[in-house]
Amino acid sequence: MVELRNVSVTYSNNTHALNDVSLRINDGEFAFVVGKSGAGKSTLIRLLLKEISPDSGKIMVNGFNLDKIKKGKAHKLRRTIGYVFQDFKLINTMNVYDNVAFVLRSIDAPLKYIRNRVPYVIGLVGLKDKVKCYPSELSGGEQQRVALARALVNDPQLIIADEPTGNLDPKNSIEIIELLKGINECGTTIMMVTHEHDLVRQFGGRTINIEKGRITFDDYIGYAQ
Repeated sequence: MVELRNVSVTYSNNTHALNDVSLRINDGEFAFVVGKSGAGKSTLIRLLLKEISPDSGKIMVNGFNLDKIKKGKAHKLRRTIGYVFQDFKLINTMNVYDNVAFVLRSIDAPLKYIRNRVPYVIGLVGLKDKVKCYPSELSGGEQQRVALARALVNDPQLIIADEPTGNLDPKNSIEIIELLKGINECGTTIMMVTHEHDLVRQFGGRTINIEKGRITFDDYIGYAQ
């Protein structure tokens, strides 16, 4: 579960990034967070990952009270969250298998678990025949699938997808959202952050709109016919 209660953030240049924001995303939900550049979406993500702290308000993520987590312990929170970047952030010197396995190796997961889990997740995103390929040998859509597999491999409670379709063509964008929807149907909470209103309307569902640091819309919309 993600919950913000009356959260405000003002940066040192006097920019009011978030202003008295209250929001709740329940376990197992799929929520689009939409808004223009500068609306406050990135600040929201940084708060949920405990990269910054609010000036006021309370934040709960996956059972963690972020007020009570010291920065040195934030890794425990982050292990419950999978994060998908817009620009993939793959390691160019590693093949698909090792890019995904890197997440588990970094937390000293057992070797047997890695050998079982990594191929399974790579198969889930449709890249079973690409395990030995390097990022430079993959299309943009395939690279984003690897990024999604990497976010999923540690079986997180929550996946935050930050503009995951921003560098993709319409066909690949739809495929990535369909993958996220499928992962959500298996029980993982998904928060997809985007500025692409048309894509959101195409799929429908819970849509949270942020403008100038405030939530201006939070409701369920039907998919485009």
